[in-house]
Amino acid sequence: MSKKKLRIGLIGCGFMGRTHSNGYNRVPNFFPDLEYQPVLQAVCSRREEKVKAFAEQWGFASYETDWRTLIARDDIDAVDICTPNHLHAEIAIAAAEAGKMVLTEKPLARNLEESKKMVDAVEKAGVANTVWYNYRRLPAVTLAKKIIASGKLGKIFHYRANFLQDWTINADLPQGGDAAWRMDVDVAGSGVTGDLLAHCIDTAMWLNGGITEVSAMTETFVKERVHNETGKLQPVGIDDACIFHCRFSNGALGLFESTRYARGHKALYTFEINGEHASIRWDLHDLNRLEYFDNGVDSDVKGWSSIHVTNGDHPYMDKWWVPGLGIGYEHSFVHQAADFLKSLETGESCQPDFKNAYETQKVCEAVIESAKSRSWKATEVTID
Repeated sequence: MSKKKLRIGLIGCGFMGRTHSNGYNRVPNFFPDLEYQPVLQAVCSRREEKVKAFAEQWGFASYETDWRTLIARDDIDAVDICTPNHLHAEIAIAAAEAGKMVLTEKPLARNLEESKKMVDAVEKAGVANTVWYNYRRLPAVTLAKKIIASGKLGKIFHYRANFLQDWTINADLPQGGDAAWRMDVDVAGSGVTGDLLAHCIDTAMWLNGGITEVSAMTETFVKERVHNETGKLQPVGIDDACIFHCRFSNGALGLFESTRYARGHKALYTFEINGEHASIRWDLHDLNRLEYFDNGVDSDVKGWSSIHVTNGDHPYMDKWWVPGLGIGYEHSFVHQAADFLKSLETGESCQPDFKNAYETQKVCEAVIESAKSRSWKATEVTID
């Protein structure tokens, strides 16, 4: 059948630019029934040599070195933002005002004020929008959502999650610049809270409902670092580690931890949910498996079972290989790209949209404020 073209303008050609580009490239192969087909129309980055090479490698028809020029082009339907966090709001608002669909990497922005302006902009313009919280799209995590929605867990009592890394355990590591912008609070907005815990929070509220109040503590282990752009020793404003506990709207208790100082961990993201009748847990390091404990089975066979999420009736897996053959991290971006294209067919928003991601931003902000004040903070989240 004749395909409708969605002409993509990608801004940013770093790590996330690669994952998104790969997602768009693979969609036509594995989701052939979609009405819309992504077209890599243009990519934008400040350095011409770099962006030209990126365009050639990933198959973009053209490139720009000024994002304003890209947005102004008539041959761009959707703007995909893969820049550092401090540019999300300005670019998204400009794209929406130009009538473009807007997709952006997480977190939505650096803070609530910027995030609210982004929500207002896309709603005023009436343009399709989504935020790339990609872990929702891993089949095992989507299966967890289905199991919870079925009621098999019963009343949920506990939700716990962590996201552990170790890449900043070096007092000589500089902050700022292209390579270390996540270490610069003016660019990133926060440290592990916005970078890592935002993923955990988004997944948690998608699976278990809204987080209503939090009590947090954060730590910056190295107080000063040389800034790549100034060459000067400057205070570090981001959080290296964060631990918070919380309450959910359904009465469950939550415990979250994230750090870049967990030696031996590069990307340990796990969650466990304990319910009245059953429990589930998941580990990014073994992303094709979901562990499940059912208290209702006979005692002589009772124990944790390991579900290998590769069957054709598992979420998304009918698009891939045969049972027993797993997929990887990159496929979550293929799935989100496909879901966004499908949403254009159905007219439904592709979740999380900006409005939904704003709720995650509320929790992140409450976590930071709680740590500063050493007190409980209400999140004002409206998700049930």
